[in-house]
Order: sequence, then structure tokens, then C-alpha cells
Amino acid sequence: MSKEKTKVHLTEAEKHKIVNQVAAVGIAGNVVLTAFKMFAGIVGNSTAMVSDAIHSLSDVFATFIAFVGVKISKKGADASHPYGHERFECFASILLGLILTYTGVHIGWGCIQSIIHKEYLTAQTPGMIAIAAAVVSIAAKEGMYWYTIFAADKIESSAFRADAWHHRSDAFSSVGSLIGILGARMGFPIMDLLAGLVICAIIIHVGLVEVILDAVDKLVDHAGDPETDKEIKEIVNEYSKEHDMNIGIDSLMTRQFGEKLFADLEINLDGNMPLHEAHLVADDVHGLIEKEHPEIKHITVHVNPNGYPYGVGE
Repeated sequence: MSKEKTKVHLTEAEKHKIVNQVAAVGIAGNVVLTAFKMFAGIVGNSTAMVSDAIHSLSDVFATFIAFVGVKISKKGADASHPYGHERFECFASILLGLILTYTGVHIGWGCIQSIIHKEYLTAQTPGMIAIAAAVVSIAAKEGMYWYTIFAADKIESSAFRADAWHHRSDAFSSVGSLIGILGARMGFPIMDLLAGLVICAIIIHVGLVEVILDAVDKLVDHAGDPETDKEIKEIVNEYSKEHDMNIGIDSLMTRQFGEKLFADLEINLDGNMPLHEAHLVADDVHGLIEKEHPEIKHITVHVNPNGYPYGVGE
């Protein structure tokens, strides 16, 4: 049984509505948070909170890029792109990952420089407003993560999943800010900068591993989920039993195409079967597989005569 059966399949209009809503919430929420955290960081004398505010600002651009990437990826096939535009979303995800990674490296380098020059020894103790900003940010960004990841799963969007992780990395960074601020207020001013470094490590990890590597995987024709291959073979075998015929599987290959899959299936039938009957079998198998697996953009079913010498076997 395909996992996709349990999903609610949305119309394109419904998907576009969700895309617009998620983008609006993400951009508006991050603009407000950036302004509040920057104010709290400056007034409250917290390097960690200022770093956190810069991270939130990068989220504004990240959500916009995710929005554009998803919009382009949802366009139908045309003369220039006969296989569709799904891979444009992967490019958006890579760009988001690069923004995350650059943000982490930039802020982290600033923290390292401050530690080397011992600037924390003359830094003022962070104020209560910085603590309040950290708490508000943790709650808001974790909420935005769950809102965005839920929507990303509904519309099957890697770019919005990357954007959701951008929100969560901001929540993590706010936790680090809170720890650093509390440590600085307890008489350990270096804690504010050390928290900034931990934040940066988290941001860089998410950018490189969770976002960029995942997107690259989908751009280089990586094989699909082995469970999907298994379910496709089960569909062929069930069809074979129901119609009392011997259908063999010579080969099956799947490859990622953005959030979708392409598949190439070679089956073998009785070599004496009339061509039109063999075509009907291939057409039935094709239709069943695409119906059971909506994540498959297209499957090509090729028929070999039984005992065909180039069949690789199951």
C-alpha cells in the first residue's frame, strides 16, 4: 500500500493559496521579529540578540526566495521545459542553504574576533529586554516552523521545508541567545559570545546538511525511495495474478525530479501475445502505478518478449 494514499491531494488553486499564505505569514512575522530583536539587542547590550536579529532578517529573504522557487516549480510543461519546472524549486532550496551558511559563518567570525580581542571584558551586562526578546522569538519561530512544515508537506515543497528549517534554526539561535544572556547577567560575559558561536554552528549545519545536500540529491537523478520500487513491483505482481498471466519484471529504475519521480519499467510478456494486447497490458500497468503513486510524474513501461536476452531479471 502506498503511503501517498493517506494524503489529501490538493488542486493547483488550493496549492497556490497555501503558497501565498505561508509566504505572507513568513515575511510579515520575520519583519516584526527582526525589528523587535534588533531593538532589544541594541538597547539590551546583547551581541547574541543582535546576531539573532540578523538571522531573522535573512529569513525574510529566505521566505521570498522559497515563494518564488515554488511558484516557478508549479508551472506546467512548455516548449522550452517539456518535463516541467520542478527542479527550479531545488535551486531555490540551494540558494536558501547558501544564505543560511553565509549567515552562520559571518556571525560566527564576528564572535570569534570579539573573543580574540576580549571585547566581552568591557561589554555591558545585557538587559531584561534582551531576555524578553529571546523568549518571544523562541515561541514565535517554533510556531512558524510547525506552520510552514505542515504546509510544505501538504504541497510537497522542498523549498518551504528548507524555509521551515530556517525558522527552526532561528528558534535554536534564540535558545542560544537566551542561555548566553542569562550567563552574562550571572557574571560570565563571555557566555553571550559563546552562545553566538553555538548558534552559528547550528545555522551552518542546517544550511549545508539539511538544505543544500538534500536539494543537490534531487538534482543529480538520485534513485527514489526503495519502498516505492517495492510497491511498484507489488502492483505489477498483483495485476499479473488478477489477470492470470505471467508478467516478469526485467528492470525498474526511478529518479528524483525535484519533488517528483520519473520511473522506467521493463516487463516481459509471452512473445506470442498480439501487439495490441501487450500494449493494453503495459497501458493498464502504467495507469495503475501512476494512480497509486501520485508522486510519480511519469512512468515509462516497456514490453519485452519472454526470455528476451537483454532482460536483467528481478
